[in-house]
Amino acid sequence: MAAVAAGLSACATKPPEKPAAQAPAGPKLPAGGIYKVGEPYQINGVWYYPQVDYNYDQTGIASWYGPGFHTKSTANGETYNENELTAAHQTLPMPSLVRVTNLENGRSIVVRINDRGPFVAGRILDMSRRGAQLLGFDQQGTAKVRVQVLAEESRAIAAAAQNGGNTQMAGSPDGGPVPKAAPRPKVEVEGVPAPATPPAPVRTVSAPTTVAGQTDSDGRFLPAPVVEQKPVAGPQRIWVQAGAFSVYDNANKLRARLNSISPATISSAMVSGTQFFRVRLGPLETVDRADQVLAQVLATGQNQARIIVD
Repeated sequence: MAAVAAGLSACATKPPEKPAAQAPAGPKLPAGGIYKVGEPYQINGVWYYPQVDYNYDQTGIASWYGPGFHTKSTANGETYNENELTAAHQTLPMPSLVRVTNLENGRSIVVRINDRGPFVAGRILDMSRRGAQLLGFDQQGTAKVRVQVLAEESRAIAAAAQNGGNTQMAGSPDGGPVPKAAPRPKVEVEGVPAPATPPAPVRTVSAPTTVAGQTDSDGRFLPAPVVEQKPVAGPQRIWVQAGAFSVYDNANKLRARLNSISPATISSAMVSGTQFFRVRLGPLETVDRADQVLAQVLATGQNQARIIVD
């Protein structure tokens, strides 16, 4: 099956204290799940650090997961549905909305982050089966992708989840489908009052009109299966980035250590006003070859190494 690599990533798996196929401990969660960022966690010896990052924009290799996890609990308490447009990410808040673009064919969709994973080295995102189908990589199992968080939309659905998941999209007062061309300037969030307390006020959260979809009965916003065609420039080559340093000598030492694995180069980039020197191995011909090189780099102790597409 094409999902063999994706299935092994165990995206529906929680950190060790929350075994797979078990609902999160504590009171019964709302049907639409909860807003969750979470504490740092460790899987297979690798530490992950969840955080709110509305500037997230990265490239890498995506996989997909489906039949083995269908109807099981996701990391934020939702029920995974392989036919919805959702995805698992290692650190972004749940829920978040991200645009995923297949850099091999230009297909682009919006999906909702509601799970943790993938936990296979070299994978940046695990898509639902339906998402992989729309992006055109369900048969091959993986694809080169760009993942961009939609900041305002993510803030809006996060606010809704934090206030009981009672969401109404403008242009759809009954929670029904929002036509693709219909404006959606805001999300109304109605607080859920606790017993014996006054009702919480209605808050309005601004959101751009970029995502068509519908609000489910449990309060979740479900992106519509709208595929856009994006221009894809350049060769989109695969690299293993072993590390990034603000001191050139440190980057050069690592380059020399790793050069025997695969040709290594140093490239510079400005990040928030600071110059970084990135050590990269490649370009690499295939995802399989990139996986092999990444495994060798990780074995040297470079635990932050990852596959990128550039």
